Amino acid sequence: MRVEIWSDIACPWCYVGKARFEKALAAFPHRDGVEVVHRSFELDPGRAKDDVQPVLTMLTAKYGMSEAQAQAGEDNLGAQAAAEGLDYRTRGRDHGSTFDMHRLLHLAKDAGRQEALLDALYRANFAEERSVFADDERLVGLAVAAGLEADAARAVLADPTAYADEVRADEREAAQLGATGVPFFVLDRKYGVSGAQPAEVFAQALTQAWGERSPLKLIDDGGAEACGPDGCAVPGR
Repeated sequence: MRVEIWSDIACPWCYVGKARFEKALAAFPHRDGVEVVHRSFELDPGRAKDDVQPVLTMLTAKYGMSEAQAQAGEDNLGAQAAAEGLDYRTRGRDHGSTFDMHRLLHLAKDAGRQEALLDALYRANFAEERSVFADDERLVGLAVAAGLEADAARAVLADPTAYADEVRADEREAAQLGATGVPFFVLDRKYGVSGAQPAEVFAQALTQAWGERSPLKLIDDGGAEACGPDGCAVPGR
């Protein structure tokens, strides 16, 4: 069974939701039969690379709330993250474009290091002091820590077209599936789960999707020649 997760590094509920999903997945009896694929989704796709601002400034401008309300929301998110064993800086974070991070995640996917890089990016953005925005060398360092080659990461960051099509394709697919926000979980292209649901909801979704997998329907009954564990059928014998 395949689980696809659309998310953005700038999304705090994606950070929390990933931890809750992983808690459910770790307890799932068929864990080894589940493939998890992470897909790109930008919450602010038109943002310029050098347009970086404090999170509180972004929240007050985007949602029309007061700074006190925005800070209260950050404090609540910090408590939610702590409940999942995650570190979360409720003061001093900033916000910017995540396009380059998504491009690097596609590079990491090709190298089999996508999960490691995603975790590193989340941790850096939400728990560490140094910004991940508009700082290519910061991203290169995180990529290396996740197991990627520094030169490969720098080459992607230096070429704005590298993996850009893959990021846009993920985002178009999200729209086609009806995702208007993230995190968005799709199980076997049959069930969707929206938001940072409790682990119990993810556990239920995994169980239901696994139980309703369609068995393979054979067009032929197996009478034609084929190879199997005992060897191959020999014509004329």
